[in-house]
Amino acid sequence: MDPSAPPQSLAELDEQVTHCRACPRLVAWREEAARVKRRAYQDWDYWARPIPGFGPPDAALVLVGLAPAAHGGNRTGRIFTGDSSGDLLYATLHRLGLASRAESVRAGDGLELSGVRITDPVRCAPPDNRPNPDERDTCRPWLAREFEFLRPTVRSVVALGGFAWQALLPVLTAAGYAVPRPRPAFGHAAHIVLAHTDGGPPLHLFGCYHVSPRNTFTGRLTTEMLTDLLRSAAETAGLTLSG
Repeated sequence: MDPSAPPQSLAELDEQVTHCRACPRLVAWREEAARVKRRAYQDWDYWARPIPGFGPPDAALVLVGLAPAAHGGNRTGRIFTGDSSGDLLYATLHRLGLASRAESVRAGDGLELSGVRITDPVRCAPPDNRPNPDERDTCRPWLAREFEFLRPTVRSVVALGGFAWQALLPVLTAAGYAVPRPRPAFGHAAHIVLAHTDGGPPLHLFGCYHVSPRNTFTGRLTTEMLTDLLRSAAETAGLTLSG
């Protein structure tokens, strides 16, 4: 993030994210994946840039993942789009009445989220889906600033996986939420309430197994488990559901 030109809105922040080249390994990998395409996507012009968050600037519920997939978001330009993880996530949000359609194909396909924003702690596709700690920490200011803009409306956050949970805790501390010591452990359906140090509304933090094929194909995370978790988080955030 360029400190000489701080963003004045979430939309401005999202635009700035897409120009980041701070992590050489991630820049090289995202661009290499765009050159050496999967056979099924030979006719695609890959995005091959950092992925901003997706969803309205006044979201009450925020979902936090890990990083874009090399041939998913890195191809489509939208987080959790174009891979099986996104297929499950957006279908579940649609079932709950929080997404306008059940699938996400590419940025600009008409999909809209209602009261929900989705973001990642690391904005570029990493090799083997594994960003290293330095890359996570280098990317942290983007997530921290995102939460500054969302703070007036956000009431619930879902960490999709242990990586997201660990990446979130220092961000939430910096945002003024009282994260207990020792830090709470991640687990599916973990739920803690974080008071704000200035007396503002508290934040509900939920843990959820990541929607990765590794978890869904093995049954560690089922559609019913994800639906129940997202329903609880959405209801806690005050959102109206239809499913």
